[in-house]
Amino acid sequence: MIVSGDDALAHRLAAELRGVYGEQVTLVVPPAHRSVLPPVVGRTRATALFDRVSAAVNRAAGNGDPANARAAEPPGTERVLEAAELTEAVLSDAGVERAAALALVHDDDETNIRAALTARRLNPRIRLVLRLYNRRLGQHIEALLDQASALAAAGEGGDTGGFDASTTVLSDADTAAPALAATAVAGTSKVVQTDGLMLRAVERPPPAPGEVADPGLCTLALLSATASDPAGADGSESSGAQGPRLLPDESAIAAATGRGTVVLETVSYSGPSSSPGRSVVPFGSLMSRRLRWSFAGLVACVIGLAVASMFVTGEHPLRATYLTLLDLFGINDPAIGRPMGEQVLQLLSGLVGLLLLPVLLAAVLEALGTFRSGSALRRPPRGLSGHVVLLGVGKIGTRVLARLRELHIPVVCVEADPEARGLALARRLRVPVVLGDVTQEGVLEAAKIHRAHALLALTSADTTNLEAALYARTVRPDLRVVLRLYDDDFATAVYRTLRAAHPGALTRSRSVSHLAAPAFAGAMMGRQILGAIPVERRVLLFAALDVGGHAQLEGRTVGEAFRAGAWRVLALDTDPPASSARPASSARSPSSPRSPRSSSGLVWDLPSTYVLRAEDRVVLAATRRGLAELLGRRARERAGA
Repeated sequence: MIVSGDDALAHRLAAELRGVYGEQVTLVVPPAHRSVLPPVVGRTRATALFDRVSAAVNRAAGNGDPANARAAEPPGTERVLEAAELTEAVLSDAGVERAAALALVHDDDETNIRAALTARRLNPRIRLVLRLYNRRLGQHIEALLDQASALAAAGEGGDTGGFDASTTVLSDADTAAPALAATAVAGTSKVVQTDGLMLRAVERPPPAPGEVADPGLCTLALLSATASDPAGADGSESSGAQGPRLLPDESAIAAATGRGTVVLETVSYSGPSSSPGRSVVPFGSLMSRRLRWSFAGLVACVIGLAVASMFVTGEHPLRATYLTLLDLFGINDPAIGRPMGEQVLQLLSGLVGLLLLPVLLAAVLEALGTFRSGSALRRPPRGLSGHVVLLGVGKIGTRVLARLRELHIPVVCVEADPEARGLALARRLRVPVVLGDVTQEGVLEAAKIHRAHALLALTSADTTNLEAALYARTVRPDLRVVLRLYDDDFATAVYRTLRAAHPGALTRSRSVSHLAAPAFAGAMMGRQILGAIPVERRVLLFAALDVGGHAQLEGRTVGEAFRAGAWRVLALDTDPPASSARPASSARSPSSPRSPRSSSGLVWDLPSTYVLRAEDRVVLAATRRGLAELLGRRARERAGA
């Protein structure tokens, strides 16, 4: 396995492959003294020479031939290769021609795409896992690289050598965003959706005394016994008995009192998600509340005058209204010689018409101002309370903002960079934004932090997030705080310190690389991985795989195949074998035959006595180590031996 990246995700992914799957890993990272890579265009020959020298040094450390060196490495070892740029020479030295999988997890999308194209040319059979933020571009790149692999395999007579030469595009932002949003607001749902297959998991609070919790389709996890306790467990694997329990059995669920649950609510095929429409200014924002009340008062006056005219003149209601409007706009003949009542009504109508002119002018000016500021950022309105202050609208913050707005949660964004990528989404969603450095005094106050429900500090700088959290706690000691931190050990230390300093407030820290690495590692083992959902600081993975070749599943009943804390069969894919043979992430055709028991092609209510056959294809949930046992190549090789 080869992992190439420039941030904490690369190191976390390499550790996941070594520690959980027992794989041999080559880690390609930039030199330690070059934390920021220069642009690819315009690089001098010195950079290329530096790459070749670094590659030569690493080859010398590997005792000559890389193939022999790699073959001599025991499972779970790591080789580190430093290179300022992923050139063809660097990829060759990393062993891309012989590698089973390559993960490109650089923060820059262009760097990952450029390296993927080179790697696919050097080894058409290699499995590629790319980290891309742009979803639409990722779909096109995935199809392009898969097509290149298929053409190369056809040129070799269709022989792939037993390798799964697939391409998987993932986003750490999409993986971590649901966890961050769910931490700020309890009771949210988590969705795994990949090319039509949708799995929805919902957090449910503990049932009240005398109530019975709805188990949904099945219970995926038990939340920490102290999830709502500020001094409770941090939700990691080291939390012990108080921490979350993934894939519990029936006895554990029955014995778990006072714990929230994560239940599976939906397993279905859904159509492609519709793209968001154009930004439309809401009609209610064209006029202020005071102006709307003024218009309502004038309309009431007109109706009253029309009714009075109908009684005084004896005219038909429509004609009485017509005459009232003529008097209102001053275009009716004077009521000279008419009864006193008609004259009074005409004078009152003229007075209302005079009052109407400034109201109409104010409405026009306000509407013009609204359209003019439609492309500008909104300011937090007066009286705002109970909202979430979102600090940082970069890659992670943008996804979290979209998630919070899907849940109809009021948000105020704070961003120091006026060119940040998330500001366009905030402008389109009409979300208030405060532009300024959060370390400066008055910025958090402008976001109404003293009346906020929670603070989500999601900038790319750990120190900025920590400083914002500490300052917010001085303003409001009981504020719910969620910190995004890259290093998981640092996140644990910060959590424990803040919990001790503020025992009365809920504090949670999350490492994006820790949440995203299991999904990337699973994708490197094969295209069976559908996605992942975070459960506090742990991760639950979903996979679709064929039963054949897995001794833990084949020939066993659904009940016997279930292993508590490791994996659980959720559904059976009833599509015909030709359809099921396609990769799990490929979209099903609307005309494909469906099971009579499930219009979606999935049978989720499998009896525990159903015997899994080799030709069956199942959708299952698994923990990291459970999935490693099912998909890990080392485990299968030892079992075969």
